[in-house]
Amino acid sequence: MEAQIEKQLEDILPEDLARTFESAYHVFQGKTEHVDDLLKNGGVLLRKAAQRFTPTQMVLGIAAIAAVTVLLINRASHD
Repeated sequence: MEAQIEKQLEDILPEDLARTFESAYHVFQGKTEHVDDLLKNGGVLLRKAAQRFTPTQMVLGIAAIAAVTVLLINRASHD
C-alpha cells in the first residue's frame, strides 16, 4: 500500500527548481513578462512540495524562503 502511495507522489525534479528560480530571477530584474512563468512554475513546485511535507514543514520552509528573499531585496536596494 505504501509503495502505491509513493508512486502517486510526484518527485521534485531539479528542473522544477531551476525553472522557478530562473523565472524569479527574471522578475527580480524587472522583466514583468515572466510573472506568469513564475506563478506557474512556483505553483507546480509548491504542489509537489505539499505532497511531501507536513503543514508545519511547509510553513517553516516558506517563511525561510521569504526571509532570504527580503534580505536579498534589501541588499540589492542598497547597492
